[in-house]
Amino acid sequence: MSGKDPKEMRAATRVTNAGRRKEWTGPVVNAPVWRASTHLYETEADRKAAGKSNADGGFFYGRRGAPTQWSLAEALTQIEPGAHGTVLYPSGVAAIAGALLTVLRPGDRLLMSDNAYDPSRSMATGLLKRLGIEYDFFDPLDMPAFEAKFDAPVKAVWLESPGSLTMEVCDVPALTAIARQNGAVSLIDNTWASSLGFAALEHGCDIVMMSLSKHVGGHSDLMMGSASAGERWYRALRRTSQELGQVVSPDDAALAARGLRTMAIRLKQSSSSALRIAQWLAEQPQVAQVMCPMLPNDPRHELWARDFTGGCGLFSFVLNSSDPEASGALVDALNLFGIGYSWGGYESLALPIFPHDHRATMASPTKPAEEAGIRPAVRLSIGLEDTDDLIEDLAQALATMDTQ
Repeated sequence: MSGKDPKEMRAATRVTNAGRRKEWTGPVVNAPVWRASTHLYETEADRKAAGKSNADGGFFYGRRGAPTQWSLAEALTQIEPGAHGTVLYPSGVAAIAGALLTVLRPGDRLLMSDNAYDPSRSMATGLLKRLGIEYDFFDPLDMPAFEAKFDAPVKAVWLESPGSLTMEVCDVPALTAIARQNGAVSLIDNTWASSLGFAALEHGCDIVMMSLSKHVGGHSDLMMGSASAGERWYRALRRTSQELGQVVSPDDAALAARGLRTMAIRLKQSSSSALRIAQWLAEQPQVAQVMCPMLPNDPRHELWARDFTGGCGLFSFVLNSSDPEASGALVDALNLFGIGYSWGGYESLALPIFPHDHRATMASPTKPAEEAGIRPAVRLSIGLEDTDDLIEDLAQALATMDTQ
């Protein structure tokens, strides 16, 4: 393997080589699975010395991991431009909680993007509220309104781009610049694009979170999350994680590391397929709107093209129907799409969505006019099946709408 720093390599080469130093792998290709709660010491002096260093690579106790977890964390750091280190969590939601609890204290105020992932919203309205932390939702597309939110002190800003369900791309550099000017920390859920498609830290964010259950795992068989940051916030993330007793299974870490090696090529394939399907859906009479920033005619495409170097297979579309049950009926008519949460696996998924249930300030794209009412919508996660087969399946499902 090349001695070149993976951070200096191109994306596909980075994910192939990151985290594979010999200290982790030994003479084999992949880091072995180290299953251990107890780490043993040769002498009492060795035990005392181990306690003085709190860094990956130093054996101490199972909660601090072993080469299986260390190699994965290092790999994620090496593919995240600007990162000093990465902390692993047992789920994406655990990573959200770990990041927010690292930054916020009772009495602090959090601004959360109104199109954020629902568990992120629930974190603000539930756990954080119970801890005495204030929250306020903001429309990430309304810059003057966002600036006005800083009329009172703000400790942190939570972003997600594209937004959950409705896929709006926000101007991350502009939003984080405003946050920084006002002394606030910027955190972002970057699961949609991953570090291969959007360099969040280089675009102004202080902490970047990902659900590794999605693209990194890639096979719908593990739960894990991560948070990466520069040195200051990485050390704070690590300390909070250890205080909360967070640890990931070595078996799951090995699965995530294996998935990471093919992530670049899987993202390339699913993005290409998703774009083709989105373009096809946009031409269908049963479809009122396609929400996909990779589409050239998407209202936020120019911003996406400016800041992103890649996409993924996740997007949504609105049906040209006033029947609230239409999205469920359409999903039931599909044969190649599973019905289920999550995304980023090798298999395609379809899910009826109701964005209006998860908004406080934003006008939902599923409601273009008040008199139109709420229109049914569907979120698709495009997997690795043949694109033509997926289009044919969608075509036959859409055709059932014409007979109802």
